[in-house]
Formats: sequence, C-alpha cells, structure tokens
Amino acid sequence: MESIERTRFGQMDDGSVVDAFTLRNASGLQATILTYGATIAALAAGGWNVVLGFPSLEGYRRAANFGSTVGRYANRIGGARFTLDGVDHRLPANQPPNTLHGGPRGFDKVVWRVGDVDAGATPAVELLHVSPDGDQGFPGRMEARVRYTLAADALRIDYTATADRATVVNLTNHSYFNLTGSPDSNVLGHELMIDADSFTPVDATLIPTGEIRPVAGTPFDFSRPTPIGARIGAHDEQLRLGGGYDHNFVLRHTIGEGPELAARVREPATGLTMEVWTTEPGVQFYSGNFLDDSPGRPFPHRHGFCLETQHFPDSPNKPAFPSSVLRPGETFRSTTLFRFP
Repeated sequence: MESIERTRFGQMDDGSVVDAFTLRNASGLQATILTYGATIAALAAGGWNVVLGFPSLEGYRRAANFGSTVGRYANRIGGARFTLDGVDHRLPANQPPNTLHGGPRGFDKVVWRVGDVDAGATPAVELLHVSPDGDQGFPGRMEARVRYTLAADALRIDYTATADRATVVNLTNHSYFNLTGSPDSNVLGHELMIDADSFTPVDATLIPTGEIRPVAGTPFDFSRPTPIGARIGAHDEQLRLGGGYDHNFVLRHTIGEGPELAARVREPATGLTMEVWTTEPGVQFYSGNFLDDSPGRPFPHRHGFCLETQHFPDSPNKPAFPSSVLRPGETFRSTTLFRFP
C-alpha cells in the first residue's frame, strides 16, 4: 500500500527538529528522507536497502554527504573562487585549495523546511531551503526545492532553484550505493555501464583540466558493463590522482530532452539492477576511495559507490563547459531517477 510516515529523527543544537519521511508504494519500493540535508537515509528495492546510512542524526552530522542534497555547487570549484559578470567571488577552501560541495556548511548541513507532502498513488515529499546572499561566498539569495517522488519502479528527484542575483548552481544527491544487500561487502564486483564516450581528466587537486578525453582504450571505458574493480588498480595517472575513480563522465544525451539513461549497475550476487536517469550533462562516478572504517567512519574502503548527476566540476571557471549560471527571472530545473527495472 502507498503511504507516507513522518517520524522524529533527532534534534539539532539550536533545538531544530529533524524529521524522517518514509515513503512506500504498492510495488514494494521504500525510501526514507530526512529534513537534515534533504537526505536519502534508506532506499529499499528487491528487499534490500541499497544506500549506506546511519541509525542516528549524529552519524550524518559527523560524516560527509551520505545521501545528502549537495549545493549550492556540487563537486569542486578550483582555487575556491570564480568570476561572474566581472565580479570576483571568493569561497571557503574546505578542500584546499578548492571549494568542495558548496563549502563547509553547504546544503547538506542544514535542516530543510517541509513543503508539499503527497500521500497519493505516487507518494512524494518536497523540501525547501533558502540560502541567503553571501552564503558560503556565493552571490544572491537562492530558494531551492527538492521533491522526492516514489514512482512505480523508481525514486525520482526533482530540483528547482531561483535567485535574485546572478549566481551559479549545481545540485545533486550524494548517496553511496551498495547493491549486495550488506554494507560489509565491497562494491568492486558490481557491473557498471556509463553512457559516455568521454570524461573530464583532472589535475593533482582533482580539478578538471578543461580537456574532454575519450574513454576508449582507457580504464574509464564503461560503455559496456564492466566490474568496478576490473581496472581500478591499473597503472593510470588519472586513477592515481583520484585514488581510484572520482571523475566526471560526459553523457551522450541531449540536454533539454527529458531524463535519459546515464548509467546502469548490476550486482551479480543479488541480481539487483539500478539505473540512473537524468537531465544533467554529466555524472561523477566515485568508487568510495576515501571510505574507511576508522572510529566514527564505519564503512570500509570501497564499500559504496556514488553516481552524482551534475553539471561539470569547476564549470564557473571553464567557459567551454555547460553553463551553471542562474540569473534572476530564470528557474534552474533538474531531474534524476534511480530506477529498479
């Protein structure tokens, strides 16, 4: 049966309450969404939870971007600065010398306000956040909305944003996926296909060089299903720089034509398949290189992977990349689906 259940998940230091919304549909899909960070805390398909998460709010507050909505600008901005309309904007360098995922207090670290809640045949919850002018160094007051909808075979995410000054925006979800049904198993056997002919290589600080490089003949060729671990240890400069895969892939599809297939992942042991559909021009494939099971970080190395649909990293400093500029009177729109066919 379709349903939405709202429960209290925790409380912030200032007394703000964090709620959890659990969405269920008649097909057996189930998703739990937190108001903290507009986070996917759980996503159950085929009887297995396929995202890594924590049982309490404190786990999410200590960890970085587990299941969260990332903004204002997902991924990296080189040199922690960009110039827009002749004005230089300096940002906090929370991954020196760059800005990562919107800064030290990005959209993943705030409690979002609850908007529309729809308990109909396709249960949905909409969350809202207002980012003031100058927040983390970004210009303009931005109003962002994220709507999670549980369709028959997918969790759909619709992002919108408006601003009162010219600014940049790049919103994504940063879930760590593991389709084995157990966070104790690594993801190296997952068979991955990415619908891309090229990727954006990076420099020593993981900022794109500006080159669009073909994947053919490299360890980055996932145009056919390939185990994540098949070439992850190859002698390759880009793999060395990323500590594995942590790169933006340039998707084949045409922007503006609606969500199209970006990636497909299959786990042979469970037989579970997940597809990623998006309207975005790129997807960041991250192979969990910096996960470890040290105290406070309970998930071992490469026990989760991310497929972050996005505009390209450092687009504000790369005029040849698809523009991430948002101007007054415009509305940023982006859609991503995690499908379980």
